[in-house]
Amino acid sequence: MSQLRLNELTWREVRQAGERGIALLPIGSQEQHSSHLPMGTDTLLVEAVVDRALDLLAQEASGPDVVRLPALPFGHSPHHLFAAAVSLSAATLGAVLDDVLDSLVTSGHHRIMVVNGHGGNDEIMRLAVKRLALRAEVSVAACSYWTITSGDDDGGRPDVTPGHAGWFETSLMLAARPDLVRRPVPARTPVVPPPLFDQPPYPGLTVERHGEWARVGGSTDDPSGADAARGRALLDDRARGLARAIQAFHAATR
Repeated sequence: MSQLRLNELTWREVRQAGERGIALLPIGSQEQHSSHLPMGTDTLLVEAVVDRALDLLAQEASGPDVVRLPALPFGHSPHHLFAAAVSLSAATLGAVLDDVLDSLVTSGHHRIMVVNGHGGNDEIMRLAVKRLALRAEVSVAACSYWTITSGDDDGGRPDVTPGHAGWFETSLMLAARPDLVRRPVPARTPVVPPPLFDQPPYPGLTVERHGEWARVGGSTDDPSGADAARGRALLDDRARGLARAIQAFHAATR
């Protein structure tokens, strides 16, 4: 397997890579992550998982060539504008993804994978790949990094995964970019009642209520117990899962 970066290739190399390889697009966001994590947390974490996954694939004797695109750093984050965010509307993000995906197809890519790092992008991303497959002869896949696991016991906490600026993301950042975590990590005062987007009143409901994000202070759970060692295990698990997902996509579409 070869790992290639789109912004380092010539156009002829891009055409050649597109004939056999998989174009991989990470997408993230710029938005508030409470008082202890940077605005670019989602972008930094999806890049960390993607790059670890590609390092794992590079160690294998056989596998797909992957063309890694620069991460799209902006996402759909209007629910974080109460504090600070750089947000694209749903229509704009959908149009940006349409244009990027169409450009890849026009440039010769036949297989594309989008890996997402921000919850607000998920539905828009999935709709974009569905639309692409309807209008172009292409195989395309999408996932949010926290949903793709190796199946091993990583010591995670599904009750607060992925959350937002809580235990999960803070643990990952302590492992991936400890220099950007402001410390001490503050404890989060329990919010009563809990926000409806996090604990809906009936299973299967999606519930949003105006002002909930501001009311909970920008995070979904207490980050103060976050741990770098657990974060490394969580990152490694998602990287192994993503590497296996890329291999499976390759086997199903080559």
